[in-house]
Amino acid sequence: MIEMRKLPRSAPLLATMAFALAACDQPLDLDLRGAFGDAPSTAEAARNATAPRPQPDARGIISYPGYQVAVAERGDTVGSLARRIGADPGELARFNGVQTGDPLRKGEVLALPGRVAEPLGGPIQSPSDVDIGSLADGAIRRADSQTVTTTALPPATPGTAAAPAQVGVEPVRHKVERGETAFSIARLYNVSIRSLADWNGLGPDFSVREGQFLLIPVALPGEKTDPFDESEVAAVTPPGAGTPTPTPPSASKPLPDEETTPKAAPVEKIAAPDLGKTETKASAARMSFPVKGDIIREYAKGRNDGIDISATPGAPVVAADAGTVAAITEDTNGIPIIVVKHAGSLLTVYSNVEGLTVKKGDSVTRGQKLAEIRRTGTPALHFEVRDGFDSVDPMRFLGG
Repeated sequence: MIEMRKLPRSAPLLATMAFALAACDQPLDLDLRGAFGDAPSTAEAARNATAPRPQPDARGIISYPGYQVAVAERGDTVGSLARRIGADPGELARFNGVQTGDPLRKGEVLALPGRVAEPLGGPIQSPSDVDIGSLADGAIRRADSQTVTTTALPPATPGTAAAPAQVGVEPVRHKVERGETAFSIARLYNVSIRSLADWNGLGPDFSVREGQFLLIPVALPGEKTDPFDESEVAAVTPPGAGTPTPTPPSASKPLPDEETTPKAAPVEKIAAPDLGKTETKASAARMSFPVKGDIIREYAKGRNDGIDISATPGAPVVAADAGTVAAITEDTNGIPIIVVKHAGSLLTVYSNVEGLTVKKGDSVTRGQKLAEIRRTGTPALHFEVRDGFDSVDPMRFLGG
């Protein structure tokens, strides 16, 4: 069985914000996991072309050598699907983290805890195991070099004809961990969210549940799936060989043995400036800090799409600038996330908060209280600034 898992981590899903914030053909994917977004991003590489999902048999079974899955039809429940394929309803429900009476979407995929009767032709075979081109080429050449004698066969009995074996790549089967989202899983495997949804029959909000099994779409033949440049891969040294160290500029010739004389005598004492005469000017920053505290994690695009600011539990979280509350949602742990839309295409995101004082659609002013820092868990605010759907360094707007 091919199955991959990751270390559990908590993450919110803001899929519905794609419809609430902007008319755009890409969903707004705010990656605010438990490590405050400190995870690799492969958003650009996640657009690799993938093959369509294989067609199930009449019962809805797609069979691979390592596992089988069942595809729901319109109006199915977990129980009715189990009865159609000859599986135990309770066992099927427990294996997929659902109830036997739960309704299923058309095309939704359930993993089977055990194997049921194989489709005609058997499981889908790997191209490396069944070389159709070589078999066909050999058969044609043998037919050309031999005299073929034919004999009339009796009529075939319906249902007894052997079906040809299907050929395809067995996809990775991923079990959803707590806090994962369809977006984070798509990025993990470098596939598009749309192909992941099509292969697994996800709903329009791309929601997934803990314990759900997802089939990871298979790339089309010839498609490059490695997000790294080939020239970079070619430059990597083999294991155990070590990494070559560049020669420093001074290594070819030793530095001259000479004595140097300072041009000026060292300053004995520096007069302290008169701070009372220093004029403090008003900050011209586009935004103000949403909470008072030190920055404990800086912005790093692709790894941390915002900044994390430590604060006292219960400290007020304020709007960085005037705008409108565009969305209020929750992560998979039920922790609120606030999104405020500002002039132009700017958005600010505030997560790891509680005690909200605003609701969706409210107009807020700069410095107005939105919520408070959580009194449990890590006492820090994760703050993001986005230009449309792209994250930008918040310090550009905070005057840092």
